[in-house]
This record gives sequence, C-alpha cells and structure tokens, in this order.
Amino acid sequence: MVSVTFHGHACFTISSSKFNLIIDPWLKDNPLSDIKPEQVKADYILVTHGHGDHLGDALEIAKESGATIIAPYELAVYCQLKGAKVHPMHIGGDYTFDFGWLQLTPAMHGSGGVFGEQIVYLGNPCGFLLEIEGKTLYHAGDTGLFGDMKLIGEKVSLDVAMLPIGGNFVMGIDDAVKAVEFLKPRTVIPMHYNTFDVIKKDPQEFKEKVEEKIGARVVILEPGETITL
Repeated sequence: MVSVTFHGHACFTISSSKFNLIIDPWLKDNPLSDIKPEQVKADYILVTHGHGDHLGDALEIAKESGATIIAPYELAVYCQLKGAKVHPMHIGGDYTFDFGWLQLTPAMHGSGGVFGEQIVYLGNPCGFLLEIEGKTLYHAGDTGLFGDMKLIGEKVSLDVAMLPIGGNFVMGIDDAVKAVEFLKPRTVIPMHYNTFDVIKKDPQEFKEKVEEKIGARVVILEPGETITL
C-alpha cells in the first residue's frame, strides 16, 4: 500500500510499508502547511530545484533525521557542502533505491538560491518519476507545459500525477489540463496554487475541465489529507 499526503504548495509525503519520502519540504514558512520540520519522519528527501519554496527545510530535516537528499547534481552538492547526506542525479538519469525506482524528468523552470544580495546557481530543475510498491507516480516539480510529457505518458502507466496549476511561475489551469491529456494518469492531484496571491487559482475549475475533457479522476487535497493507492 502506498499513501500520498499533501502538505501545501508542492510538498507531499509518499509512504510505503517500509519507507517515507518527502518531496519539496517547504514547511516552516509555508502559510498552508499542516506540519513543521520537526514532525517529519523521512528516509529520503526529494528536492526538485533550489528555490526557497521547494528546497525549504530540506537541510534541517536531513540533518535531524539522517535522511538522504535526492536532487539534481549541483543542488545535491550544495546540500552536501551544508552537511547533508545526498544522492546526486541528473535529468534522464534513473536509479533503483531500496524504496523503489526513480528517474529525474525535465522541468521548464529555473533553479537558484537567494543568499543576501546574490543568487547562487543550483543546477537544472527537475520532476520526479518513481515506482514504489507497484505504483507509479509523477511529481512534475515547478514547470510549464512541454511536449515531452507525452513521452512520459507513453513510457509508463501513471497511477498519480501531481501537477502545478497556479500560473505565473508554472502552468496555469488550461496548460495543466493539456498536461493531463499528454500524461494519461489515472488520478491527478493539483498543487502549487493559492499559496500567494499571484498564483491564486480555483482547483475546482481544473477538476471540472479535466473530468469533462479527459475523464481522469482529479483529487483536490487540503493540507494534511491523504489518498491511498
């Protein structure tokens, strides 16, 4: 059994019978988060890119729990230099961990950390495609719509896709609907919306458009809510 719990913005916990993974753990300063970093129990921390609302509290959690951070190479090395245990990867690369199989996918976005008056380059942004206990999940990360999502949909049969819908920095609703068409997941969970005014969107509008045009199931999760696969 695999469970997926939403923690606001782009943060999810994915739990199997043996392992706990957390993706983009921005919790402490996230106005929508239902948990704090000290409450996280994680074996692995997956970070899509270096922006503060995604790298978030990953370093604190990694140092306290001993969890391994999995991230694109430059970001992983940055985390390693800060004292975390890491496993660096890169776009298109895949690896079989003890929890299951993981591949980094492209994401059309940026990646950098703001430190004082400087922006530090932290590599390419990514999404995560993973197989765990017989279930296949896709976390798109922060991204715009791109045609190679079709390849993901052709390559694997997705049980769940976690897709941004907030616009401005990422896909808006209509492009996210097109992404669902490309990916063909059984279930879609919208993310990266309503955290800030500039990304305010109505997830119900997304749900209605997907279910009308495509027929995939859309599950709108409130922070702290879980679906079981």
